[in-house]
Amino acid sequence: MYTVYRIDANSLDKRFIDAVKAMFRDKEIEIAVCEVTDNEEDETAYLLKSPANRKRLLDSIENINKNQNIVTVNMDQLE
Repeated sequence: MYTVYRIDANSLDKRFIDAVKAMFRDKEIEIAVCEVTDNEEDETAYLLKSPANRKRLLDSIENINKNQNIVTVNMDQLE
């Protein structure tokens, strides 16, 4: 299971910890913490920084717009 919590640091309390413990009872978990930026464009800007990544992403967008090189996955066949 993978869960993302977006919460103000000042709201972290024992109830939050108890809720996480209840959700992942008896499981080993990994907790990563990062600051959330106000600008969602930051992720896009980061991905477009690399020339190779930029080309791949823009080519993928073009393929979608032209309806070519599309891979379809049958969700029923996935395990």
